[in-house]
Amino acid sequence: MNCPRCHVESQTRKIGTVVVDQCPQCKGLWFDKDELRKAKDQADADLRWMDFELWKHKDRFHVAAKPVTCPACDAPMAAIKYDKTDIEVDCCPGCWGVWLDGGEFENIIDALTRELESLPASKYLRASLEEAKEILNGPEGFISEWRDFLTVIRMMEYRLLTENPRLHQAISDIQENSPM
Repeated sequence: MNCPRCHVESQTRKIGTVVVDQCPQCKGLWFDKDELRKAKDQADADLRWMDFELWKHKDRFHVAAKPVTCPACDAPMAAIKYDKTDIEVDCCPGCWGVWLDGGEFENIIDALTRELESLPASKYLRASLEEAKEILNGPEGFISEWRDFLTVIRMMEYRLLTENPRLHQAISDIQENSPM
């Protein structure tokens, strides 16, 4: 497969267990359908439950035609500027592959991490309820959905203690004063 920008032969690169194509010149990455989600999940386990679904929230992105063709199926790519980030994702509406310029994958991980760290406890409560529903009928299978649910609960605990330092102190006092 050739890089859609430099037109040089791509090399394979592993992100966790996900094998993607990387341009040796511009360091851009090609993700086949669903590989971006899998690579994101492997890059940071705390982000597993967070979605970076390009087409899910149509009000959060701007789509523009790109003069770049898909390296997998030769279809014209669409440029999507996602949410409040400066990340422009090139997506193929034909095969659903995704091209990220060099450094954009890391920028996605950073943006999701910042979002994760800024969510209030109330959002984690809503997310935990959604994840609980997905345990029974989610798209990723019981074990994966269970891990996502436990991650959200753990993150909610951290956020509750961060937002309520007196609660944190009270729990610490109880732990220090309880007999083992």
